[in-house]
Amino acid sequence: MPNELLFVITVLVYLGSVLVLYKLFGKNGLFAFAIFGTLLGNIAVCKCIDLFGMSTTAGNVLYASTFLVTDILSEKYGKKEAQKAVMYSFSIMLLWLFGSQLILLFDPNESDYINESLKVVFGLVPRITIASLVGFVCSQNIDVLLYHFIWKKTGNSKSGLWLRNNLSTLTSQAIDTVLFTTLAFLGTYPTDVFFSIMITTYLFKAVVALIDTPFIYLARLIEPRKHSETGNRKGD
Repeated sequence: MPNELLFVITVLVYLGSVLVLYKLFGKNGLFAFAIFGTLLGNIAVCKCIDLFGMSTTAGNVLYASTFLVTDILSEKYGKKEAQKAVMYSFSIMLLWLFGSQLILLFDPNESDYINESLKVVFGLVPRITIASLVGFVCSQNIDVLLYHFIWKKTGNSKSGLWLRNNLSTLTSQAIDTVLFTTLAFLGTYPTDVFFSIMITTYLFKAVVALIDTPFIYLARLIEPRKHSETGNRKGD
């Protein structure tokens, strides 16, 4: 299956999964996806792929999908709940960093066959995770703050939803991309490949950000199964 088709499928699957988890589990479902997205995204970003003739990483779609989570939380529950998702993910990423390195300290026995593969993957974890932590915390908090700044300027209206969703996400994604790619990949790839990854990383994240617009409109209509969580937005 070509990478381009996989890209389209994964965008729809991940963005659709956000809505399904929200419908089934309410805010907890969104928190769960944010954690899942940041963890798996940290692994997938280590894989360099070609999409539409450009070099990029395999983690872009999944990581970009987490911005839909914070935008839905901002839209329906307010700034504090969106920031809570950021802190949950941040805390789990720190635990993941510690746990992955702890696993490598164990000496494998003679029948083990996976340790060398774990060294390859987990050996990249410290730099990738630290870069991701910096980019994630900065960009996600900027996303939440900018979303609510635009909210105050445009009011609680569907007509302004596309603006606060796209402008906040596109801006924060640019900040995340520069921070993450610089900290994670500077010096590990030739200069031309490094800048190619930076540019295409943002390009594909921007595509996901634009595609997720109808998904946030759908999320605004969804009432979670848990009746204790209403669709009314809480105060900041």
